[in-house]
Amino acid sequence: MPHFICTTCGAQHAEGDQPPAACAICQDERQYVKATGQQWTTLERLRLTNRNSIKFEEPGLIGIGIDPHFAIGQRALFLRTPKANVLWDCLPLLDEAVVEALKGLGGISAIAVSHPHYYSSVVEWSRAFGGIPIYLHASDGQWVMRPDKAIVSWEGETRALGEGLTLVRCGGHFEGGTVLHWAGGAGGRGALLTGDILQVVADRKHISFMWSYPNYVPLPTAAVERIVKAVEPFEYDRVYGAFWDTVIERDGKAAVGRSAARYLRAIGR
Repeated sequence: MPHFICTTCGAQHAEGDQPPAACAICQDERQYVKATGQQWTTLERLRLTNRNSIKFEEPGLIGIGIDPHFAIGQRALFLRTPKANVLWDCLPLLDEAVVEALKGLGGISAIAVSHPHYYSSVVEWSRAFGGIPIYLHASDGQWVMRPDKAIVSWEGETRALGEGLTLVRCGGHFEGGTVLHWAGGAGGRGALLTGDILQVVADRKHISFMWSYPNYVPLPTAAVERIVKAVEPFEYDRVYGAFWDTVIERDGKAAVGRSAARYLRAIGR
């Protein structure tokens, strides 16, 4: 039986001979159901109309996306280190070409996802690389639409994935909202892979914070302060957001501080 994929958020659901009655992720107030109603596809259908694309980001880091645009449109990041190869965030589409390409680069040893909007087809990705572990924060367990034994529901505020790789729970957009600190990124100055828990904005000099991006619902003061406090212990110069070209190339840590202060002024703190 197929695993139906929501065309709005890209979440793959547990197998069934009929699509689910609704996508719980899109019915949540952080997302939305299209005016045309709930629509579904499958991985097999998606492979007929779309393909995975890859783009070099920096030594050790490759972006992976979907062409043409599908669902939310995020790109994942394939991070290679001497002791671990991690897929950060995930995509609804997985095609044979990208599997072969990544296996040629050493394969993936673990997957970690920032929040439920990017869970997408994470189980398919895990199985394509031998059932590798999928690290999702336990606080967001209710949003797992396709359970699997590969899922590691980690708890607490940080989780090491390997030398120089640390998951950091920030909360905010989701209670278990997570970023990945890569100590070796940006030529050893450190990089923060943030999804849209810290959203790199259009000027690529600032980040912002939202509870709901499509519905324009901001986060309160306490949530923003919690996020900033969570990443403060880590050194990083570069920030990689959720979408193609959303990168703060330098002075990223200072940019986060400036951005938080600007945000709090704007909401009248």
